[in-house]
Amino acid sequence: MSAILEIPEVRQRVSRLSVEEYHRLNEFNDNGRRTELIRGIVIEKMSKSPLHRILASRLYHLLLAQLPEGYSVWKEEPLTLPDSEPEPDISLTRGTENDFAAAHPTTAELVIEVAVSSPTLDRENATLYAEAGVKEYWIVLGPGRRVEVYRRPENGRYRESLQFGPEDTIQCASVPPVGIQVSDLFA
Repeated sequence: MSAILEIPEVRQRVSRLSVEEYHRLNEFNDNGRRTELIRGIVIEKMSKSPLHRILASRLYHLLLAQLPEGYSVWKEEPLTLPDSEPEPDISLTRGTENDFAAAHPTTAELVIEVAVSSPTLDRENATLYAEAGVKEYWIVLGPGRRVEVYRRPENGRYRESLQFGPEDTIQCASVPPVGIQVSDLFA
């Protein structure tokens, strides 16, 4: 099914939605599944494996424990971008929860996606987050027990890409008090 979108003639006929149109839809699609808007296309969210759930939960709790004053950490909550409304596994934003009572954040200091089955979409979304000014983007590669880190967004691309393994510590460049020992994720 996804290969059909690789055909240029089909891709041109896809009916895209704006963020405003997406907001008028129900939370669930006609099949009763949760969705997110990526580049104007409504995509069903993937089911989560036990490994995905555990890694996302550990990340959330590790970041929450280190969260400096004036920041918020979110788990699977929307970011409203110009043509997308992704729901990253974890996002860390500047501002308190009350600052977002009327509207979703439009950028983040840090976004983290947990990739267990296929990191392809998460890597593709790097440009989406770089365009939105997300200062740092991590992809946790569950089966590989590694973390890809992207930093320094410029002109819709990250200029720095790093790989971290279980023996490494990742210090968040955009929010310096925040850091994780990769082995703590896979304990």
